[in-house]
Amino acid sequence: MQAVQFNSFGEPADVLNLRDLPQPQPQPGEVRVRMLFAAVNPSDLMTVRGAYGRLPELPATPGYEGAGVVEESGGGLLGRLVKGKLVAVAHRSGGTWAEQAVLPAKQVIPLPGGVSAEQGAMFFVNPVTAFVMTRKVLAVPPGEWLLQTAAGSALGRMVIRLGKRFGFRTLCVIRRAEQAEELKSEGADAVVVFNEKEQTPEQLREVVAKHLGDSGVKYAIDPVGGATGSAVVECLGRGGRLLVYGTLSDDPLSFSPRRLIGPGARIEGFWLTNSMDSLGLLSKLRLVKQVGRLVRDGVLASEVGATIPLAQVREAVAASEEPGRRGKMLLRIGE
Repeated sequence: MQAVQFNSFGEPADVLNLRDLPQPQPQPGEVRVRMLFAAVNPSDLMTVRGAYGRLPELPATPGYEGAGVVEESGGGLLGRLVKGKLVAVAHRSGGTWAEQAVLPAKQVIPLPGGVSAEQGAMFFVNPVTAFVMTRKVLAVPPGEWLLQTAAGSALGRMVIRLGKRFGFRTLCVIRRAEQAEELKSEGADAVVVFNEKEQTPEQLREVVAKHLGDSGVKYAIDPVGGATGSAVVECLGRGGRLLVYGTLSDDPLSFSPRRLIGPGARIEGFWLTNSMDSLGLLSKLRLVKQVGRLVRDGVLASEVGATIPLAQVREAVAASEEPGRRGKMLLRIGE
């Protein structure tokens, strides 16, 4: 079989190669999936660069999510139940950028009816994350404001659509002013332009106060960290909660503890892997059914920027990091 592999951490264009490898065989409790599509996500590229929170042993195959058909089971009830089914793959250790992927049976979920393999390949990292953060962890009530940074991202746009569906309001922080009208047309209730290199956290707080008043924001999510995430801390009001779910900036958060002590605010880390691990099988199936319905309705549908053959993985990676790019890059692996 063919698989993308890297022998050392570094720039994807330098270290990623397509190789012929033996077909892997599932062990007890595992399944082998014939991969159809795999998404190119920032977490994949951070792993290749050696900058992700959990790194694989080398040589390694990238890819934390994708979709395919379960062709073989190593045994066990769950493996037998999913054999022959089209599944969404959440590969915790990575390995979906390959014609065949072996992983624990509990890391594949049958796709709900009406959800295509393409959408299934992008099912977890953005749609499930957006849904769980806003509807399960924060449970933002109707009428309340949710502040989000990197709002022009694919996940940010999903959060905007979730707000329209469930009645909470979105205050969207972006770096590029040209995105403002576009996000408003998609349903954002307020859009704020903030560049951490040119503006101070106090300036963001002042702008946010114009929309929310001096009480501050009660719910916020941030995938950036650094100066941008620190500025969001300045905006938290009494009982405010900030979920940090990414590290697009390599810089740490920096703020006075008084920003948490006085209003009783708190900062929490969110990693989808931990959230999914806390769920039993029935809860996972209910979650997938809920998200699948929202994918079919367009609320959590992922835009495809381009579908690129696995052999052109370097081109796919380069396209995924083009400034202003819309849509997810998909690797086409099988038929």
